[in-house]
Amino acid sequence: MDKKVILIIGAGRSSSELIRYLLRYAPTENWLIRVGDLDLAFSQAKLAGSPYGEAFVLNASDVEKRREAIAQSDLVISMLPATMHVAVAKDCIDLKKSVITPSYVADDMWPLDAAAKDAGILLLNEMGVDPGIDHMSAMRIIDEIKAKGGQLESFESFTGGLIAPESDNNPWNYKITWNPRNVVLAGYGGTARYQEANKLKFIPYGRLFERITDIEVPPYGHFEGYANRDSLKYKAIYGLENIPTLFRGTLRKQGFCAAWNALIQLGLTDDSFEIHFPKGYTWRELTASYLDEGSDESLENSVKKYLNLSNESISKLAWLGLFDNKPIGLEKGTPAQALQSLIEEKWALGKEDKDMLVMWHRFKYTLDGKKQQIQSSLVSIGEDTVYTAMARTVGLPIAIAARRILNGEWKMTGIHLPIISDIYNPVLNELESFGITFNDQHREL
Repeated sequence: MDKKVILIIGAGRSSSELIRYLLRYAPTENWLIRVGDLDLAFSQAKLAGSPYGEAFVLNASDVEKRREAIAQSDLVISMLPATMHVAVAKDCIDLKKSVITPSYVADDMWPLDAAAKDAGILLLNEMGVDPGIDHMSAMRIIDEIKAKGGQLESFESFTGGLIAPESDNNPWNYKITWNPRNVVLAGYGGTARYQEANKLKFIPYGRLFERITDIEVPPYGHFEGYANRDSLKYKAIYGLENIPTLFRGTLRKQGFCAAWNALIQLGLTDDSFEIHFPKGYTWRELTASYLDEGSDESLENSVKKYLNLSNESISKLAWLGLFDNKPIGLEKGTPAQALQSLIEEKWALGKEDKDMLVMWHRFKYTLDGKKQQIQSSLVSIGEDTVYTAMARTVGLPIAIAARRILNGEWKMTGIHLPIISDIYNPVLNELESFGITFNDQHREL
């Protein structure tokens, strides 16, 4: 019996748990796991010498090579940047291969639904953690409330990729656990939209990190949440068209948002223009360039006064290195690219560090004339710097889905999100065996 071939395109940070799961089942399921990436050594390291894995060099922008790899597979998992999923999906439709991605469905992906159905394949998107586990865990409770006859009045949801308490040793209480460019550009250039008490609410980028929500997740303490780009689209996705309040956001530890807002107000997250940095140009010089002060003798105090910062926030900026006479180290780049290079250095995971994924939902509803509330929270701590909580919560839902697709358990075709019980129940149930479980607290209001 020929092996079924699973093609993984991209072997980035989030692929480690995905690959480990698939290799675990490969002997009994008769699978071959092919991992294509620009960096051969990176792919080989993830496969760890398994006879059920094969690493090869693949430039995903090379259409001919990409299509050749897809044609040789039975199932495709795209771990590429979100902008490349549509091209992969079009190849998969043409070659009649189902594909899974962890990313949001792009606007130009939806028109492929009919063609995917005609080809008899599944385009399963948003199958990671956020989006992914957030959808599945929310829909399970939403469907349960509706099945009892409850009327949902409010749904709030926050997720954050953070650092575990035992590895939390810098004043920002944060380290890089996912794409650093996405960290720098969170919310950039857009306006957050949500709904509160049947009223539309908007937060422009310049105010995004000033409007925060306090959230407690026992026993891990208090966090602060800021709004995601567009909460309103989830009214249709979750079947909550008539809900008065709907809000989705991102979690950070307390104090982070005020300090990050200072970087925004200063101008260091700007990605709209390029600077040609003079040789030896320092962070202190770049910071001073945003002020109208003629001298940088008291730069810290000038920034504090200019932005009306607390001592805590100015200490965070100082620790980051904005006032240091250290060369930026780039010949040219946008302010955001320069900031990214700095935080990649300062917020790097140490060799012994562990990350933490926190997810929190709150549902308010009326049932039998009584107002009820459910708070549902998930905390996952990483194993090490390779098998991180982020890699676990992104990769395992994809891997679990892959096994069910290849075993013929899921017959759906076209574009799908994990918002139906046929998908979310088996995935959430299996995730519990990996310790990915939610703590639900019910109470009357």
